[in-house]
Amino acid sequence: MATGDEMIKVVGDRYCVPYTMELVVKKKLQSFSNSHYDVFDTTGNILLRVDCSVWNLQRRRVVTDPAGFPVVTLREKGTGKLQQPISWKQEWQIHEGGNSDSNNILFSVKKSSGFHIKSNLDVYLGSRCKKGTGDFRVTGSIASLSIKVRRGISVIAEVSHSYTWESYKGKESFKIKVYPEVDYAFIVALLVITHENENV
Repeated sequence: MATGDEMIKVVGDRYCVPYTMELVVKKKLQSFSNSHYDVFDTTGNILLRVDCSVWNLQRRRVVTDPAGFPVVTLREKGTGKLQQPISWKQEWQIHEGGNSDSNNILFSVKKSSGFHIKSNLDVYLGSRCKKGTGDFRVTGSIASLSIKVRRGISVIAEVSHSYTWESYKGKESFKIKVYPEVDYAFIVALLVITHENENV
């Protein structure tokens, strides 16, 4: 469980609330090349959406608010004009809003191990993935049905995932517990990146 009263604001303080927040994320494969995530609170209000093109060589996903305005853009880092669709060391850069300009990078995410099912992600605030431990770490995997986001030794969010018959038809559901004063848009972005890395 997260400890301390410090607000963990990465995307914006409007996504931080003073209580533990329960979210439901529903992912649907809309076609062979497109998937979609909807993020709800416990009363069924939609909070965020994510549209994905599974085989998009640019590996770019945009998180929007319910009105369709971009909140953050997730972009897998590659070389040249074509991104690397498959990499043992996936690295993502998360930009504010819909702009992928290198000057507005909020945080970067890098896979910390390449050959294990439970592949941790290191999260670095700012534009560069540094060596060593990141500012945050994502542990676990979709395959293990459990993910935790940590800052140091403190868990700031937990994700659970259950495989059902619907999962095999392209419909999946996740439950997220976000601890008080933790940016839930940040946590949703990390879930999407984790899921995308495991489904290349």
